[in-house]
Amino acid sequence: MTRRRRRPPERGEYEDPLSRYEAPTYRDELERAMCEEPVTAVQTRPAPTISADATVREAMQLLDDLDIACLLVTRDDRLAGVFTERDVLQRVAGRFGEVGDLPVEAFMTTDPIVVYETDDVATATCVMATNGLRHVPVLDVEGAVLGIVSPRRLTEFLQAHFEQIQA
Repeated sequence: MTRRRRRPPERGEYEDPLSRYEAPTYRDELERAMCEEPVTAVQTRPAPTISADATVREAMQLLDDLDIACLLVTRDDRLAGVFTERDVLQRVAGRFGEVGDLPVEAFMTTDPIVVYETDDVATATCVMATNGLRHVPVLDVEGAVLGIVSPRRLTEFLQAHFEQIQA
């Protein structure tokens, strides 16, 4: 993406800062999509959720039944955390017999990093890459859960735009 610069205003001369705005130019459709399309342009649904008071056993069964790696844990329709395969391996696996009937909220990842529906796809990609995350919840501006971004969903988005370049 490139931007052209204009002459700065003379000292004391007023210039509306928006009058110097020039729309960015992109090298291709993929770069434009990454920078301008909201994260909701990536398929963010379905986003499997489970109540914070559900048991670890129920959460693990749901992960298995849906063949997924991450559940969004909610309390009062708000994101409370995420419960992932990593949580199972690190916090549950060695002692499942004693913790299987405890609430999933005791073993979930609390205060997860999220993106908002107004963030662009590049931001979501950067959040995933810089934080080593495979799943990032997507919230609306009020904080309600809208979905989740995963590597598979992001790859499908990128592939669709890459194919437009190839055509």
